[in-house]
Amino acid sequence: MRFFEQIDDSLVLRNQGETLFVTPWGPDSLRVRSTIQGEVLDTRFALLDPVPSEAEICIEDTRAEITNGKLRCEIIVEGWHSRSRLSFYNEKGELLLRETDAGGALALKARKFDPYLGGDFHLTATFDGLDEHLYGMGQYQEEVLDWKGSTLELAHRNSQASVPFVISSRGYGFLWHNPAIGSVSFGLNRTTWTAESTKQLDYWVTAGDTPAEISLHYAMATGFAPMMPEYGLGFWQCKLRYWNQEQLLDVAREYHRRGLKIDVIVIDFFHWPHMGDYRFDPEFFPDPKAMVKELQEYGIELMVSVWPQVALTSENYPEMLQQGLLVRAEYGEQVGMRFVEDSMFFDATNPRARQYVWKKIKKNYYDDGIRVFWLDEAEPEYGTYEYRNYRYYLGSNQQVGNVFPQAYSRTFYEGMVEAGQENPVNLVRCAWAGSQRYGALVWSGDIMSRWEDFRRQICAGLSMGAAGIPWWTTDIGGFHDGNINDPAFRELLIRWFEWGCYCPVMRLHGDRKPGEKVFRKDGAQVLSSGGDNEVWSYGEEAYAILTKYMGRREELRDYVRGLMADAHETGKPLMRGMFYVFPEDKNCALLKDQYMFGDKYLVAPVLEPGVSARSVYLPEGSWRDVEDGTVYEGGKYVTVPAPLEKIPVFEKIR
Repeated sequence: MRFFEQIDDSLVLRNQGETLFVTPWGPDSLRVRSTIQGEVLDTRFALLDPVPSEAEICIEDTRAEITNGKLRCEIIVEGWHSRSRLSFYNEKGELLLRETDAGGALALKARKFDPYLGGDFHLTATFDGLDEHLYGMGQYQEEVLDWKGSTLELAHRNSQASVPFVISSRGYGFLWHNPAIGSVSFGLNRTTWTAESTKQLDYWVTAGDTPAEISLHYAMATGFAPMMPEYGLGFWQCKLRYWNQEQLLDVAREYHRRGLKIDVIVIDFFHWPHMGDYRFDPEFFPDPKAMVKELQEYGIELMVSVWPQVALTSENYPEMLQQGLLVRAEYGEQVGMRFVEDSMFFDATNPRARQYVWKKIKKNYYDDGIRVFWLDEAEPEYGTYEYRNYRYYLGSNQQVGNVFPQAYSRTFYEGMVEAGQENPVNLVRCAWAGSQRYGALVWSGDIMSRWEDFRRQICAGLSMGAAGIPWWTTDIGGFHDGNINDPAFRELLIRWFEWGCYCPVMRLHGDRKPGEKVFRKDGAQVLSSGGDNEVWSYGEEAYAILTKYMGRREELRDYVRGLMADAHETGKPLMRGMFYVFPEDKNCALLKDQYMFGDKYLVAPVLEPGVSARSVYLPEGSWRDVEDGTVYEGGKYVTVPAPLEKIPVFEKIR
């Protein structure tokens, strides 16, 4: 009986209707694909063409193995059920990852294709629950850094970005290369990946001696982020919302008058007549070219919000509906979201839809000099997240829905490159595997202005970086419910702002209270605006501290530029968990309230109200407090002063 064969550079197993391919896919990496009653597909949802590598394949009767550099996969067919089991080892022969066995009389299946009669499969892939720490997976609003013992939804929501790549402390990286809605459970006894509807199993494994080596392999497989433009290195000013041209220019002029450098200022949502018109409302923004020109004289780039929704009242809706450029609801009304107006999302997975939208964007924004966009609502944010009710060009939302934000970023990235722009980077509210290659700068969504949300963002940023998305930021101060006159909120904002100085991008935004009503010339009310959100909006004490950290960010510009280049060239995140930089230090494995900004600075934000000191773990070596110059010897916890005007930051000097 012949189970195995070699086809080109792949090891192939055929057994009881299953066809399984194990293919070398970049240095020290293998891609595993499997399907039932058919041939495997080479879908490229995130993976790019592999970097050429030479693999060794050895085939016996009921055993075969394929070795690619440091990674070896062994397949054994055993038992009277002739079940096959995959195990992965590093170059030292140490076990990295292994499928669960049949469990004797339990007759379990590690690769279980549960059919939908007449259709495709509900898929589970199950692996042994080994002793390990697991990092990455994108952005979840939880105070968790090590996902071992956790269950996660593989789906996007406002403030949740599912990026299914994980780095293990055992020395491997794993990409679930499947954009289906599903879940993963990193249990103590087993790890189970689930796709609710799919055509095949598809995952990618890499081996590495360090987290940085794993990050490099992942970036080689899914794409490197472009180099961050100079406007990404400094401070970004934003609020909900500058609702007219003169208001925005007045704020830019005031920053300029005060000698405070800002790199980007933002025009938020509903500056358009209707969602999906993809142009300025001329009543509120009568001369975009002049607006852009004046901002550029101050050294400021203008970023403009774009939503993927197309309102039923939009001038573009009839044509986009007729041409099949919109997402399709399977049942009921063709409405994906109700906010101000009923709307449906454009189908970013459709190449024709991407071209249509970019053509509008180019004519109405890009040709006026706007070179950076804010891609909001990127999950997309369906009104009730009824994932089964929507269909895309690439297939049902159940099967491909998680690729949408990647395709949304791709719409703008490819259009801007075609227009001749180098290294486009756009702010976007969600991401999936491969989004980084389309210049996705992800922010953490519409979070609350609360201390618990602040703490969650530390974990979210570190997890996003470990998942291969180096460009990441938050709304400094949180988005919802921050009252600028509340002393308690001012304290939170200051602490958040200090931390923002040591984030990949430093951006102030939020829907501040009290708000402002907005009216047209004819008296008709339109969407309201939030309260003031400039650095001078929070009183003299706050102003002194906020401007201090704006200045510090400028002092860090050369250093940040170097980190951006490192991410672009090697895939390393800017925010690096302590586990990432010090993988051999067991004390660093679970640290989630401090991190490294690059390899030089240890950042320990104050994450509780009323605190004037905090405990910090310093790994082996010597560390200098960047504020007062005090030198501490590492290998232990130290308690350091942290008055309101100071975030504890330490430079590694030995």
